[in-house]
Amino acid sequence: MAFYYVESILYTGSFDKTIKAWKLSVKKCIDSFVAHGDHINDMVVNQQSGYLFTCSSDGTVKMWLRVYGEHSHVLIKVFSFHTYPIYALALGVSPSQRSFLYSGSSDGCINFWVQEISTHYNHGGVLEGHQFAVLCLVTLDNLVISGSEDSTIRIWRREKVRFTHECLAVLEGHRGPVRCLAASLQDELVTSFLVYSASLDQTFKVWRVKLLREMKKSPGRHSNGDDDTEDTNSAGCEPSPVLSPSWVKKKLQCRSLK
Repeated sequence: MAFYYVESILYTGSFDKTIKAWKLSVKKCIDSFVAHGDHINDMVVNQQSGYLFTCSSDGTVKMWLRVYGEHSHVLIKVFSFHTYPIYALALGVSPSQRSFLYSGSSDGCINFWVQEISTHYNHGGVLEGHQFAVLCLVTLDNLVISGSEDSTIRIWRREKVRFTHECLAVLEGHRGPVRCLAASLQDELVTSFLVYSASLDQTFKVWRVKLLREMKKSPGRHSNGDDDTEDTNSAGCEPSPVLSPSWVKKKLQCRSLK
């Protein structure tokens, strides 16, 4: 599912290969169309432009736009760099409002595309590290967080000028595939944030992460319009002990015994 806040439209995708658009204000489906040749696995909406991105087991990512004044959607672009089923999508946005589209597939790879103009995206590269399928993705500032069938979570940092990516940490603790992820920033100065993960091992975990990095200023302004402050390669990531519902339950039991 994906929600477009500007027009209060909820998008849903199904194993029947269709996408439905639901207008919440009138509580009804305003459009339904066959979008892929196989199961639809994930979707995201660009909140600035309204573009809808969908991915499927058919190995493609598609970009859609709702026709202004109508309820129909038109296909804008097909991203077909993958040759394996695609399970996860995420969108990142730079300070200059440049979009980055990430897709995770069954081969453990994460492909990403960089927006050049409104509807034109160039393939930027591949993030490799997971042993099995990438099942979920989330972005936070210039960070990309991925969850995998290999039971691990990886934290990647996107360099702000050249758009290269570095894996800062691998979070281990789940005993089954990581199926869902969310993240929230705690402190913009220290770059402390929380990662929430849910797994097929039937556990939900909360990770507190502190990102240690040095910043350096480059004189002048870059042609891509992004901030001229960039991260050095001396960054490190320190995850705290895992918090989980079982940990909370144990703490509550200890309190009740006092």
